Amino acid sequence: MAEPLVIDAGELSVEEIMTTLEDGRRVVVHTEFLGSEHEVTLRYNGGTYYCDTPARLHKHDSPDEMQTCLRNQGYGSADG
Repeated sequence: MAEPLVIDAGELSVEEIMTTLEDGRRVVVHTEFLGSEHEVTLRYNGGTYYCDTPARLHKHDSPDEMQTCLRNQGYGSADG
């Protein structure tokens, strides 16, 4: 398994994150929530996208759902 790509929230575009996930690599996003830094692990198993946050595991069944999550949570920027 390839080493995960570690980024800060907003460092890559949503499209760049999606490409990385679909290539089989995990993405670890450093983000801030309520004044504390957290890591979120994003992954894709070929059928389901996952956002593993400190609070819970989000699952998305389609690329559109995952892209919406990445934008809404600020993990990926709107443009590259």
